[in-house]
Amino acid sequence: MSRQLIQIAIGTLLIVLAAVLRIIPHEWNFSPVGAMFLFSIATFQRKWLALLIPFATLWISDLYLMNTVYAEAGQSWKWAYGQMEWMYATYLVIAVAGYFILSKISVIRVIGATLTASVLFFIITNFMCWPGSPLYSQDISGLIACYTAGIPFFRGTVMGDLIFSTILFGSHYLIVQRWMFPIKQAKTV
Repeated sequence: MSRQLIQIAIGTLLIVLAAVLRIIPHEWNFSPVGAMFLFSIATFQRKWLALLIPFATLWISDLYLMNTVYAEAGQSWKWAYGQMEWMYATYLVIAVAGYFILSKISVIRVIGATLTASVLFFIITNFMCWPGSPLYSQDISGLIACYTAGIPFFRGTVMGDLIFSTILFGSHYLIVQRWMFPIKQAKTV
């Protein structure tokens, strides 16, 4: 098996394991999803795989959550949920931002991309909750109220993104760079 295939397999396994963590009870918005997209876009050479793998695992875990954890009695099978397209579009925006920020992987860039992902998620998802919502007036004060209501969830987003990015990038580094394909140090005289 080639080195590239091994790296794809390891990356895919890490993303799938992260997606499985979504089904474990957790704090609101404490999720591995943003980290999955950043990790994938930064580590997969084939960018179509870098999008396909996290989107597929996200959708499969969404199917499980919608039809078991959040299912209502007598509910028929659900393939999607309200505003799902906006959530997935948000993760696409996060992946695109990650593509540019993580063109070279470093601890500082991973932290920067992770915080950017958290802020993008907060801005986009709270904005998408506002139009047409009966909870908020459809003016600037309603939009401000919508963002204000989202602030308590932002902590979970930031913590989840930071912790899961650390786990994904750190695990990948340890497995691939240190264990499977160690970089040979030149002997110094």
